[in-house]
Amino acid sequence: MIDLHLIGIGTGNVDHLTAQAVAAMNAADLILLPRKGSAKSDLIDLRREICARVLTAPVRVVEFDLPVRGDDGGYLDAVHSWHDAIAEAWRAQIAAHLPNGGRLALLVWGDPSLYDSSLRIARRLRGAGPELAVTLVPGITSIQALTAAHAIPLNPLAGPVTITTGRMLRAHGWPQGADSIVVMLDGGCAFEVLEPDGVTIWWGAYLAMAHEALEQGPLAVAGPRIALRRAELRARHGWIMDIYLMRKERRNGR
Repeated sequence: MIDLHLIGIGTGNVDHLTAQAVAAMNAADLILLPRKGSAKSDLIDLRREICARVLTAPVRVVEFDLPVRGDDGGYLDAVHSWHDAIAEAWRAQIAAHLPNGGRLALLVWGDPSLYDSSLRIARRLRGAGPELAVTLVPGITSIQALTAAHAIPLNPLAGPVTITTGRMLRAHGWPQGADSIVVMLDGGCAFEVLEPDGVTIWWGAYLAMAHEALEQGPLAVAGPRIALRRAELRARHGWIMDIYLMRKERRNGR
């Protein structure tokens, strides 16, 4: 039996870990840390720091190279192939380090249930090897980190919020009927396809990290500023993780 714990660790700040997350890490037999290439060395360094700060039990920590997503074929086909490869990498580490079963922990950015594929990858492990049980430990999401950093409410008064991706925003524009939208996984600046009049944006990158960057304001003014700053930050660090909330002004001005 492999008891797999997917542990939400927030956006890399050790203070984001819940007591439940710390307990799950210390109860593990093995923690796997994925390496994502030298351009994203900050990510593995943050995971190492989290382990060094919170582990008080003699837990084995093993690093492994995460497969790289290919660019061949359509987007969904490439993602499915990538997830298959990651599942195989997990399976190889389990066979090498937990051949007789045990408790495995994986540290997941944000929360494992929101725009993260760890649960989908874990399902690929079922039926091929040891029996698998999956436990999810929730974490602070980048959405929460964004609204906290800007000290704003996520939703308008009595209003809903739509969560989408940069790919969907670029392909389909502003979601129909939505006043407020959160955009995640934007590989560029998808907000540039929108008509900016009446739209306010709150943007954040590297949230809760030492080099956190924030911008906000009317989209017509803040949008070009964000695009420039985003490019500069990505060139400086070799990678970027960002998220933004946009809200259309309601007819009553609220």
